[in-house]
Amino acid sequence: MIVNKNTVFDTSYDVVVLGFGGAGATAARFAADNGAKVLIVDSAPEGHEGGNTRYSGQMVGYSTDEAAYRQYFHGLAQKFNLDEDLSEVFIKGVAGMKDYFEKYLDVDHVYSLKQDIMGKAEDDIMADYPEFPGAKNYDMIMVHKGIVDGALWNTLRQKVLDRSDKIDVWYSSPVEHLIQTANQTVVGAQVKRDDTLINVYAKNGVVLATGGFENNQQMIQDYIGDYQLVPGASLYNKGRGVDLATEAGAKLWHMTKFSGGGMQQIFSLWEPNQKRAKTFRNIPEFCQGSIFTVGDDGARYFNEELASHEGYVKMAGSYYTPVNPTHPYLVFDEKQKQKIAALKDEPYNKALDHVVEADSLSELADKMGASAKVLEDTVADFNFFAKEGMDYAYHRDGKTITAFAENGPYYAIPLVQVIGWTQGGPKRNSNCEIVSAIDDQPIPHLYGAGELGSVITNLYQGGSNLANCLIFGKIAGENAARPKADVADTTSVEAAKLTIKSAKLGSDLQEDEYPTGKDQYIGRSSQGMGNEIVVRVTADHDNIKQVEVLKQTESDDYGLQAIKELPAKMVENNSYEVDAISGASSTSRGLKDAVKDALSKLN
Repeated sequence: MIVNKNTVFDTSYDVVVLGFGGAGATAARFAADNGAKVLIVDSAPEGHEGGNTRYSGQMVGYSTDEAAYRQYFHGLAQKFNLDEDLSEVFIKGVAGMKDYFEKYLDVDHVYSLKQDIMGKAEDDIMADYPEFPGAKNYDMIMVHKGIVDGALWNTLRQKVLDRSDKIDVWYSSPVEHLIQTANQTVVGAQVKRDDTLINVYAKNGVVLATGGFENNQQMIQDYIGDYQLVPGASLYNKGRGVDLATEAGAKLWHMTKFSGGGMQQIFSLWEPNQKRAKTFRNIPEFCQGSIFTVGDDGARYFNEELASHEGYVKMAGSYYTPVNPTHPYLVFDEKQKQKIAALKDEPYNKALDHVVEADSLSELADKMGASAKVLEDTVADFNFFAKEGMDYAYHRDGKTITAFAENGPYYAIPLVQVIGWTQGGPKRNSNCEIVSAIDDQPIPHLYGAGELGSVITNLYQGGSNLANCLIFGKIAGENAARPKADVADTTSVEAAKLTIKSAKLGSDLQEDEYPTGKDQYIGRSSQGMGNEIVVRVTADHDNIKQVEVLKQTESDDYGLQAIKELPAKMVENNSYEVDAISGASSTSRGLKDAVKDALSKLN
């Protein structure tokens, strides 16, 4: 969107950050620390901001040896071209991540995944690709002794809240356009807020940190080349940053690169009207016994026991994203069904909710939309492999292969393939300046950070994207805040007659206050998957009489179940130490921690 003589700006900031995830929060914090008045806008409603950082394992990449990590990082590229300057910034940042935690996140004790969580020795290899040089020194670190919760995200968010005098936040405010002068300088953004288009002037810079395009099926088809992938994390990563960057004339890179995460061919269980895929691990009931996975025609196409490395599988000596059939299925017999039916944990206890059943393989193939002959031949081959103790087709361990029963019933469970995060977006340089598609020169005043246009060129190593957010979010925020010599360009500004209205549009950050009566205490916790959980507990020294959840932004499925069920259980058991809800361990932990906090205030 080019400014013209009719352009009117409704409000003004030094820096505008587009996206309130890990990268956006970091960029805003460091821009504010460098003297800027900052606005963060996000398309998600309050409590659903955070992007993929909110849903991540909260583990950040770290290496104890910079030279070793340099080797490992180059190995991850698998001969793909690297931007050496940008790569060096990232390599040094990963090697210095422990210092970053202590200096900028105020973490007194940095926890190691290898030693503190897994109990491994320093020489044990935890990297996803252990055969690569330098893998031995790779680790992941956390802000507390826990993973797969909201600890890191809540830490980054709190840094923004602590600077609410310098940082405004607008929720449910998608960006419509970047605003540029005729010479391509970015001078602001047009934001939709309460169904009204607001032109926001950015004096020093705009930071693009809107995340990837995991929930944009058209972009998945156009850039990745798959029919469908189901997002496993944020539903608000819809690729808006790609559109904005293209509009601004940016060069795109890494557009085909994505990671599924998970451990078993990045599958998840299919559900009707599915929006977000649930984590699906490589457990024996789904890959050992009289069970295998088939593609569209009813044939096996991989070793079901083969663990993926952040969504990549090894084939012919290199790693690739796996084949993605249009409608894959797990196929199994009655004895395997009984094993699956015995599973208690979420989401595996839901596996049979949408099972397809038939008395014969030909009938099952018909219901699956597969070839009856192909499925029958696949079962015959599988039974032969079981007899021989050798999988001649895909080299699954013969000990894990059990022949199918000669007679039905037979079963199939529909699967979907998952996309965890993308790496594509506008190319950035080592100063986090987004560069032009024409000449690789910086687009003035436009910066990028996070998953959008990531430094990751080929294989993904766990912890890399969070490290990416922290390292490049800091650089982008600092450089965006730097006063610009061309900000008063009279040719573009005065000719356009830009008007900055004096009235400021307020921030959505509010200080919540909760009333209490006799024997009532407020408790808070950031140990869930959402933002802060706030409870009001009515209790004396002998009894917990009532637990009210006053504020929470946990997930709508298992998290909400924990919010509904656990308060009554705590009252009934007269203790916050009650059994967690299956599938909602983080929410359960956060709720119990909030009640514990409230009870600690008893007089």
